[in-house]
Amino acid sequence: MNTSALIRPAWTPATIALMVIGFMVFWPLGFAMLAYIIWGDRLDGFKRDVNRATDGIFAGCRRGSDKAARWGHGSARTGNVAFDDWREKELERLAEERRKLDEMLTEFDDYARELRRAKDQDEFDRFMANRNKSTAPTTTGSTDKTAPKRGKGTTLLDD
Repeated sequence: MNTSALIRPAWTPATIALMVIGFMVFWPLGFAMLAYIIWGDRLDGFKRDVNRATDGIFAGCRRGSDKAARWGHGSARTGNVAFDDWREKELERLAEERRKLDEMLTEFDDYARELRRAKDQDEFDRFMANRNKSTAPTTTGSTDKTAPKRGKGTTLLDD
């Protein structure tokens, strides 16, 4: 049986033709085919790494299904009743600790939000106080720019 594929990561007539067609139709397709030709032999290792990473991510989902297993939706029991009971109690204790930590996180977020609000209010109050100080009219030496100009030695009584 022949195990070589028609489209494999190598410089074959089929892959070259697909690359050229890809460039003519839509240039990113041509680059994708070129990348496949050059680095396609590394895809097996890449797929293996991606599978390991996603298995690690979704392992938590499988662990979360242990509760469903306790209600008869699967078999998470090891067969050792003492160990299973201990593990169940520990998982419940950890779930309670997580709930407490989540509550503390929510409380801290509220506290930090209130601190930011108070700081913003304080900064705004200082800004308004400085603004009101700078726009307040001064009583000493003020000149009325709308008053008519008088020549030297004239008084208002001369009119």
